[in-house]
Amino acid sequence: MFMIMFISTLFIMISNFLMMISIILSKKSFMDREKCSPFECGFDPKSFARIPFSLHFFLITVIFLIFDVEIALIFPIIKLFKMTNMFIWMKTSFFFILILLIGLYHEWNQSMLNWTN
Repeated sequence: MFMIMFISTLFIMISNFLMMISIILSKKSFMDREKCSPFECGFDPKSFARIPFSLHFFLITVIFLIFDVEIALIFPIIKLFKMTNMFIWMKTSFFFILILLIGLYHEWNQSMLNWTN
């Protein structure tokens, strides 16, 4: 037990030391206007370099990631079909898919799935 605590403390100390060294040795200048401005063929940019962020696109991306993770959670349910009791398997699968359908209905009801408003 003592050896594990010693090794973990040593790793934490080494990583903190390396982070402090990297902060000290880095030469970042936050006041340099030229480095902070976007580069456009050597000329000053004609318009703002950053385009506005689409919140709706972000929400659709989050919805996609949630359903993607849920599909990854469904695969083990299929594998457990032969190993468990049929009633417990059906109840668990039904409950999981019911939660997915309620979430999908809520997103549809809030018109989150429409690309244009």
